[in-house]
Amino acid sequence: MTSAPLALPRPVLADLLPGERVRDAALVLGAAGFVGLCAQFSVPVPGSPVPVTGQTFAVLLAGAALGWQRGAAALLLYAVAGSAGVPWFSDGRSFVGGPTYGYIVGFILAAGVVGWMASRGGDRTVARTIVSMTVGTVIVFACGLPYLMASADLSFTAGWNAGVGPFLVGAVIKILLAAGLLPTAWKLVERRESR
Repeated sequence: MTSAPLALPRPVLADLLPGERVRDAALVLGAAGFVGLCAQFSVPVPGSPVPVTGQTFAVLLAGAALGWQRGAAALLLYAVAGSAGVPWFSDGRSFVGGPTYGYIVGFILAAGVVGWMASRGGDRTVARTIVSMTVGTVIVFACGLPYLMASADLSFTAGWNAGVGPFLVGAVIKILLAAGLLPTAWKLVERRESR
Protein backbone atom coordinates (compact mmCIF):
# COMPACT_ATOMS: atom_id res chain seq x y z
CA MET A 1 0.00 0.00 0.00
CA THR A 2 1.42 3.42 -0.93
CA SER A 3 1.41 6.40 1.39
CA ALA A 4 -0.68 9.49 0.73
CA PRO A 5 1.08 11.77 -1.76
CA LEU A 6 0.92 14.85 0.47
CA ALA A 7 1.59 13.16 3.85
CA LEU A 8 5.24 13.63 4.82
CA PRO A 9 7.20 16.90 4.73
CA ARG A 10 9.89 17.04 2.06
CA PRO A 11 12.45 19.66 1.18
CA VAL A 12 11.32 22.52 -1.04
CA LEU A 13 13.65 23.99 -3.67
CA ALA A 14 15.01 26.64 -1.29
CA ASP A 15 16.12 23.97 1.20
CA LEU A 16 18.74 22.83 -1.28
CA LEU A 17 20.73 26.07 -0.87
CA PRO A 18 23.47 26.20 1.82
CA GLY A 19 23.47 28.44 4.92
CA GLU A 20 20.30 28.78 6.93
CA ARG A 21 19.73 32.25 8.40
CA VAL A 22 21.44 34.32 5.73
CA ARG A 23 19.89 32.13 3.04
CA ASP A 24 16.42 32.46 4.53
CA ALA A 25 16.67 36.25 4.92
CA ALA A 26 17.96 36.63 1.35
CA LEU A 27 15.25 34.36 -0.04
CA VAL A 28 12.45 36.19 1.80
CA LEU A 29 13.72 39.58 0.67
CA GLY A 30 14.37 38.32 -2.87
CA ALA A 31 10.91 36.76 -3.17
CA ALA A 32 9.23 39.95 -1.94
CA GLY A 33 11.23 41.91 -4.52
CA PHE A 34 10.38 39.38 -7.24
CA VAL A 35 6.65 39.78 -6.51
CA GLY A 36 7.09 43.57 -6.55
CA LEU A 37 8.87 43.37 -9.90
CA CYS A 38 6.17 41.11 -11.37
CA ALA A 39 3.52 43.57 -10.12
CA GLN A 40 4.95 46.15 -12.52
CA PHE A 41 3.80 44.05 -15.47
CA SER A 42 0.33 45.53 -15.15
CA VAL A 43 -2.44 45.82 -17.72
CA PRO A 44 -5.65 47.68 -16.81
CA VAL A 45 -8.93 45.83 -17.20
CA PRO A 46 -11.79 48.04 -18.46
CA GLY A 47 -14.47 48.41 -15.80
CA SER A 48 -12.32 46.94 -13.02
CA PRO A 49 -10.01 48.47 -10.44
CA VAL A 50 -8.02 45.20 -10.55
CA PRO A 51 -5.31 45.04 -13.24
CA VAL A 52 -3.84 41.93 -14.81
CA THR A 53 -0.36 41.51 -13.32
CA GLY A 54 2.34 38.91 -12.88
CA GLN A 55 1.93 39.04 -9.09
CA THR A 56 -0.13 35.92 -8.57
CA PHE A 57 2.26 33.83 -10.64
CA ALA A 58 5.21 35.14 -8.58
CA VAL A 59 3.31 34.52 -5.33
CA LEU A 60 2.56 30.91 -6.20
CA LEU A 61 6.12 30.23 -7.34
CA ALA A 62 7.54 31.87 -4.21
CA GLY A 63 5.33 29.77 -1.97
CA ALA A 64 6.23 26.53 -3.73
CA ALA A 65 9.96 27.25 -3.97
CA LEU A 66 10.41 28.66 -0.46
CA GLY A 67 8.01 26.56 1.60
CA TRP A 68 5.22 27.81 3.82
CA GLN A 69 7.20 29.79 6.41
CA ARG A 70 9.53 31.64 4.07
CA GLY A 71 6.83 32.03 1.42
CA ALA A 72 4.34 33.56 3.84
CA ALA A 73 7.11 35.72 5.37
CA ALA A 74 8.08 37.03 1.92
CA LEU A 75 4.52 38.03 1.12
CA LEU A 76 3.99 39.51 4.58
CA LEU A 77 7.11 41.62 3.96
CA TYR A 78 5.72 42.57 0.54
CA ALA A 79 2.39 43.68 2.07
CA VAL A 80 3.91 45.54 5.03
CA ALA A 81 6.58 47.31 2.98
CA GLY A 82 4.06 48.29 0.30
CA SER A 83 1.70 49.58 2.97
CA ALA A 84 4.57 51.59 4.48
CA GLY A 85 5.39 53.30 1.20
CA VAL A 86 7.61 51.02 -0.91
CA PRO A 87 6.20 51.59 -4.42
CA TRP A 88 6.09 47.98 -5.53
CA PHE A 89 2.38 47.24 -5.78
CA SER A 90 0.95 47.29 -9.33
CA ASP A 91 1.86 50.38 -11.34
CA GLY A 92 4.46 51.42 -8.74
CA ARG A 93 1.88 52.24 -6.11
CA SER A 94 1.96 51.83 -2.35
CA PHE A 95 -1.12 52.04 -0.15
CA VAL A 96 -3.08 50.63 2.73
CA GLY A 97 -6.60 49.63 1.81
CA GLY A 98 -8.05 50.33 -1.61
CA PRO A 99 -10.20 47.92 -3.57
CA THR A 100 -7.35 45.52 -4.42
CA TYR A 101 -5.81 45.19 -0.95
CA GLY A 102 -7.72 41.97 -0.23
CA TYR A 103 -5.75 40.26 -2.99
CA ILE A 104 -2.49 41.31 -1.33
CA VAL A 105 -3.67 39.81 1.97
CA GLY A 106 -4.64 36.69 0.04
CA PHE A 107 -1.09 36.48 -1.32
CA ILE A 108 0.23 35.84 2.20
CA LEU A 109 -2.20 32.99 2.81
CA ALA A 110 -1.76 31.54 -0.68
CA ALA A 111 2.04 31.50 -0.41
CA GLY A 112 1.78 29.74 2.95
CA VAL A 113 -0.66 27.09 1.77
CA VAL A 114 1.13 26.46 -1.53
CA GLY A 115 4.43 26.23 0.36
CA TRP A 116 2.92 23.74 2.79
CA MET A 117 1.63 21.66 -0.12
CA ALA A 118 5.03 21.82 -1.84
CA SER A 119 6.70 20.52 1.32
CA ARG A 120 4.49 17.46 0.95
CA GLY A 121 5.31 16.88 -2.71
CA GLY A 122 2.70 19.23 -4.17
CA ASP A 123 5.19 20.60 -6.70
CA ARG A 124 6.86 17.37 -7.83
CA THR A 125 4.50 16.33 -10.62
CA VAL A 126 2.40 18.23 -13.13
CA ALA A 127 -0.88 17.00 -11.63
CA ARG A 128 0.09 17.83 -8.05
CA THR A 129 1.40 21.23 -9.08
CA ILE A 130 -1.88 22.01 -10.85
CA VAL A 131 -3.76 21.14 -7.65
CA SER A 132 -1.42 23.24 -5.47
CA MET A 133 -1.52 26.25 -7.78
CA THR A 134 -5.30 26.02 -8.15
CA VAL A 135 -5.72 26.00 -4.37
CA GLY A 136 -3.43 29.04 -4.09
CA THR A 137 -5.31 30.89 -6.82
CA VAL A 138 -8.67 30.17 -5.17
CA ILE A 139 -7.31 31.57 -1.88
CA VAL A 140 -6.24 34.80 -3.59
CA PHE A 141 -9.67 35.21 -5.19
CA ALA A 142 -11.46 34.22 -1.95
CA CYS A 143 -9.66 37.00 -0.07
CA GLY A 144 -9.72 39.57 -2.84
CA LEU A 145 -13.36 39.32 -3.90
CA PRO A 146 -15.06 40.09 -0.55
CA TYR A 147 -12.66 42.97 0.10
CA LEU A 148 -13.29 44.37 -3.37
CA MET A 149 -17.05 44.05 -2.89
CA ALA A 150 -16.94 45.81 0.50
CA SER A 151 -14.53 48.59 -0.46
CA ALA A 152 -16.21 49.39 -3.80
CA ASP A 153 -19.77 48.70 -2.56
CA LEU A 154 -20.40 46.04 -5.21
CA SER A 155 -22.87 43.17 -5.31
CA PHE A 156 -21.52 39.66 -5.60
CA THR A 157 -22.20 39.58 -9.34
CA ALA A 158 -20.61 42.98 -9.95
CA GLY A 159 -17.65 42.03 -7.76
CA TRP A 160 -17.21 38.73 -9.61
CA ASN A 161 -17.35 40.52 -12.96
CA ALA A 162 -14.77 43.09 -11.82
CA GLY A 163 -12.47 40.97 -9.68
CA VAL A 164 -12.59 37.31 -10.71
CA GLY A 165 -14.24 36.62 -14.07
CA PRO A 166 -11.83 38.60 -16.26
CA PHE A 167 -8.85 36.87 -14.62
CA LEU A 168 -9.82 33.21 -14.91
CA VAL A 169 -8.16 32.55 -18.27
CA GLY A 170 -4.96 34.21 -17.06
CA ALA A 171 -5.11 32.18 -13.85
CA VAL A 172 -5.29 28.94 -15.85
CA ILE A 173 -2.30 30.02 -17.95
CA LYS A 174 -0.28 30.86 -14.80
CA ILE A 175 -1.20 27.51 -13.23
CA LEU A 176 -0.11 25.62 -16.34
CA LEU A 177 3.16 27.57 -16.53
CA ALA A 178 3.91 26.70 -12.90
CA ALA A 179 2.96 23.08 -13.59
CA GLY A 180 5.63 23.00 -16.26
CA LEU A 181 8.32 24.90 -14.36
CA LEU A 182 8.28 23.33 -10.89
CA PRO A 183 8.37 19.62 -11.80
CA THR A 184 11.04 20.43 -14.40
CA ALA A 185 13.13 22.17 -11.74
CA TRP A 186 12.86 19.08 -9.52
CA LYS A 187 13.92 16.81 -12.40
CA LEU A 188 16.98 18.98 -12.99
CA VAL A 189 17.85 18.86 -9.28
CA GLU A 190 17.43 15.09 -9.17
CA ARG A 191 19.56 14.66 -12.31
CA ARG A 192 22.33 16.82 -10.81
CA GLU A 193 22.23 14.95 -7.51
CA SER A 194 22.45 11.57 -9.25
CA ARG A 195 25.78 12.49 -10.89
